[in-house]
Amino acid sequence: MSREKAVEIFTATPKTHNCAQSVAAGFGRASLVEELRLCGGGRAPEGVCGALHAALRMMPEKDRDEVVKQFTAQAGSPYCRVLKRELNFPCTECVRLGAALTEEHLGKSGSVR
Repeated sequence: MSREKAVEIFTATPKTHNCAQSVAAGFGRASLVEELRLCGGGRAPEGVCGALHAALRMMPEKDRDEVVKQFTAQAGSPYCRVLKRELNFPCTECVRLGAALTEEHLGKSGSVR
């Protein structure tokens, strides 16, 4: 599974998954999908982007700070409302970026938490 699958799930019609669920589902993490049901639209803990939150949930703890730094460097902020309202960074791109970082870091560690 991959970033392409996460974006495909997020953009499917009818809409069945929010950004966080799409990232988790794109990597076959069905156990996380229901848990992340309320983490889209700025409702992830501390207002973090849901796609980033999902990526962090699948990440080894040692990689999380680096993933937040990389996401912020590429998107402009780790926070959903800033991304949407101030930076006009599209949710689809958040999903793509969250999934890409997941792919990159899970490839390095070889495991999912």
